[in-house]
Amino acid sequence: MNSRVERTIENLIDSFTDKLPSLLLAIVTLVVGIWLIKVLIRFLHKRFTSGKIDISLAEFLTSIIRVLLYVLLFLSVVSTLGVPTTSFVTMLGAAGLAVGLALQGSLSNFAGGVLILLFKPFRVGHFITTNNNVSGTVLKIDILYTTLKAGNGTTIYAPNGPLANAVINNVSDNSTRMAEYKIGISYNNNIDTARKVILGVLESDAQILKDPKPAVLVDSLGDNAVVLVIRGWVNNKEFWPVYHANYQKIKEALDQHNISMPYPQRDIHIINNKSESDS
Repeated sequence: MNSRVERTIENLIDSFTDKLPSLLLAIVTLVVGIWLIKVLIRFLHKRFTSGKIDISLAEFLTSIIRVLLYVLLFLSVVSTLGVPTTSFVTMLGAAGLAVGLALQGSLSNFAGGVLILLFKPFRVGHFITTNNNVSGTVLKIDILYTTLKAGNGTTIYAPNGPLANAVINNVSDNSTRMAEYKIGISYNNNIDTARKVILGVLESDAQILKDPKPAVLVDSLGDNAVVLVIRGWVNNKEFWPVYHANYQKIKEALDQHNISMPYPQRDIHIINNKSESDS
């Protein structure tokens, strides 16, 4: 019995002695690998943030690279210990498939966040509207959600998946923006006179750009009015104050020149068909 125990202990000692170099090498690989990963991630983060890469994209890229490097380090340590890595790769693949099936919506948002960060259809501070009823100023772009502030002061959390596939109208992407008005004047008024009055209002406003020039055109002949379309270009930051102020100025100028803006109405003509013999 004692001899059997002694042989077992000797076998364990021999096995440990044989594995000791591999174990020491695995420990060294792990320690050096962790140190190198931290140094590399610190270097990449500094390079990303000091360049022209968006801060949100920089954080995302460094996170992905960090995870990949740690996975490779883990496989290297396991391989150094003599453990077959094929089983670990298979296990990771199966786990990834299971997680992917369970989190399809989140993965769609994740992919949408990657597309938004890479192609930059909008940035933080831009005002956007979309065809799926999302509208507001972009406060933050995360991997899964984009945070916006609506015009009424509420906060909107938009999933990146639908947002990446939506038609996006980026109002803030250009430095200038066209203010467009549609105003109807009476058929009894002279179109050229009305055009001169409206152009006088726009040209006297220092915030309306001279190039491109303001324009007043006939848009359509409505049932009750000649519809004029009025266009003037404004610096984006000044758009809304200028837009609303000129609506009032145009109305007041038309009133001063007796140019009426008719409202919908119907003229009823009563025709008497009775013959003289009936009267």
